[in-house]
Amino acid sequence: MAKGTLSIHSENILPIIKKWLYSEKDIFVRELVSNATDAITKFKLISGIEDSFRIDITIDKPNRTLEFKDNGIGMTSEEVEKYIAQIAFSGAEEFIEKYQGKEEKEQIIGHFGLGFYSAYMASEKVEIETLSYLENEKPVFWACDGSSSYTIEEGTKVGRGTIVRLFIDKESDEYLEDNKIEEILRKFCAYLTYPIFLNGRHINNKDPLWIKNSSDATEKEYIEFYHDLYPLDPDPIFWVHINVDYPFNVKGILFFPKIHKRFDFSQSNIKLFCNRVFVSDNCKEILPDYLTVLKGAIDSPDIPLNVSRSYLQMDRTVKQLGQHVSKKICDKLSSLYKMDKEKFLSHFQDIEMIVKLGILNDDKFYERAKEFLVWKKTDGSWFTIEEYLEKNKEKTKGKVYYSTDEKMLSQFLSIYQQKGIDVILAGNFIDAPIISHLESKIDDLEFQRIDSHLDEMIDPSREKGLLDSDGKTEGSKIASFFRGQLPKDLEVEAKSLSTDDLPALLVLDEKMRRLRDYMQATQGKESAIPQKKTFVLNTNNKLIQKAFALQKSHPELAQDLARQVYDLALLSQKEIDPSEVSKILTQNTRILEKLAALVE
Repeated sequence: MAKGTLSIHSENILPIIKKWLYSEKDIFVRELVSNATDAITKFKLISGIEDSFRIDITIDKPNRTLEFKDNGIGMTSEEVEKYIAQIAFSGAEEFIEKYQGKEEKEQIIGHFGLGFYSAYMASEKVEIETLSYLENEKPVFWACDGSSSYTIEEGTKVGRGTIVRLFIDKESDEYLEDNKIEEILRKFCAYLTYPIFLNGRHINNKDPLWIKNSSDATEKEYIEFYHDLYPLDPDPIFWVHINVDYPFNVKGILFFPKIHKRFDFSQSNIKLFCNRVFVSDNCKEILPDYLTVLKGAIDSPDIPLNVSRSYLQMDRTVKQLGQHVSKKICDKLSSLYKMDKEKFLSHFQDIEMIVKLGILNDDKFYERAKEFLVWKKTDGSWFTIEEYLEKNKEKTKGKVYYSTDEKMLSQFLSIYQQKGIDVILAGNFIDAPIISHLESKIDDLEFQRIDSHLDEMIDPSREKGLLDSDGKTEGSKIASFFRGQLPKDLEVEAKSLSTDDLPALLVLDEKMRRLRDYMQATQGKESAIPQKKTFVLNTNNKLIQKAFALQKSHPELAQDLARQVYDLALLSQKEIDPSEVSKILTQNTRILEKLAALVE
C-alpha cells in the first residue's frame, strides 16, 4: 500500500471547496453522473465498441453509502494520481487567499475541473475502485477522508470502469433516500446519453428533442417535449428549433407559451443545459430581456459557466447567441405571418409583448418585425400601419386614429365610423411608447387618439355663428357660462360637433397624455409635467342647450348640470380620480331630485 499527499499548496482546500464551491448541494450527484458519462464516452470513442453502457447508482442505507458505477474507460494507477490526487487548477495560493473566510454566498469563478470533489459536500469519506480498459492493467483502490492525505493501492475490481463510493455524513441523511436521489436525477440528468439506473430502476428513458433535426420532429413530439419541461402548462402556441454550429455550438427549442393573467414576464423560463446536463433555469443573460417570456431549453458546450456550472459568465459568445436567437424568433414569426396569417393573428395577443418590447429595445428586431406588427381594428380586422395609411390616405392624410378602450370611447367611435375612417385599438400599456417609437421611425406619421382630435368631429355647417347685440355668438356665451362653473385653470370652448349625442369632451395634448399614461402604467405614478386640458362643449347637444337656458329660471340647477357634464366627460374618458366617483354619484342623485321636482 502506498500513501501520498494531495498535490496542492494548502492543506485546507477541500473544506473550502465543500463550503463555497457549489451554490446547491444536490449538484454533487449531477457532477458524479457527468463524470461517469464522460468515462463511457471516452471509451466508446477510443475503442469504437458499441456496448451495453450504463450508469448504476446504488444506495446502501445500513452502511450509509451512495455508490456511482460506470462501465466506461476506467483509470490506471498513474491516471488516478494525475486526475484525482492532483486538484487541477492554477493560482491555488491566490484562490485560498481570496476566498478563505468569505461569506457562503460568495461564488468561486473559473474553470477548475473540480467536479469529483463536490462529493465531499455530502460525505465524510470517498472511495474509488477502478480498472482501466487497457490490457494487463491492475485494478486501483483510492480513498480519502476529505483531508489532504489519501491512500492508493491495488484494488479488487473486476471488469472495466469505475465505482465512486460516498460515505454519507451525518448532516446529509436525505441523500440516502431513493426519492431524493431520483428527484435530483430527473432534474439534472433526465436527458443524458446513457441509461441511468437507481437501485436497479431505469430513471432516464428519453432523448431530448433538440438533438433531432426540425424536419424530422412532429408537432406531437414538440408538444410532448414541452410538457416534459413544464408539466402543468397548457399547450404552447408555436416554437423555434435552434441548431447552430458556427461561431458556437448550440441546440435547443424555444416555445411561445400561452399567456395567462398570472404570467410572470420578469421571470426567466429557459432551461440551460451543457452537453445534455441541466445547468440552470435562471439564464436571463442568454436572451434579450424582451425574449424572457419564452420557455424551452438551450444546450451548448460553448456557453461559459462558472466553476460550479451553475451560472453563466457573460462574454462575447453569450451576446452573439442572444442576437442569433432574436433573429431566429423574427424569422419564425415572419414565416408564420406570411404562410399562416390566420394562425398568427389568432395568437397575436400572446406574442404582442415579445414583438413590441423587441421593437422598443432592438433596432435590428424592429427592422425585421415591422412587417408583422399588426393592429386590430374596431371591426375586428387586422392590418399593419402601412396598410392603414394606404387605405385611409385620402381621409386621414398621414394620421392614424386609435382608441385605448373600445367600449368606454364608443360615443366617439361612432363619429369616425360615420365618416368611414378606420380606428385601431391600442389599449395595452406598452402601446403608448410603441406609438411614439413608430412616429420617430416613419416620416410624417402621426397617431391621434379619437377623443383628442376635433378636426374630424366638428361640423362647420352647423356652427351657431350669429352675433347678438353685444357682438357675441351663442357658442361663446355657452362657453362663458360653463367656464364660470368649472375649475379656473380649465380652458373651455364651445363647438358645433357632427353628432348631437355627445354633450362634451375633454381634449388633452396627445404626447403629454401618452407620457402620463405610460408612467402611470409602469411606475404607478402621474407625470409631473403639467397637462393642458381643454373642455369642448357641443352646441348641438340638447343637454348643453338646456343647461345654458336654465341659468335664468333655475340658476342653481344650471350650475349643477354644468359641473355634472364636466364630471361625466371625465368619467367617460377615464380622466377622473377613482376617489371622486362616489361624489359624482351623489351629485347625480341630487340633480335628478331637482329635475323630478320641476315636473310635480
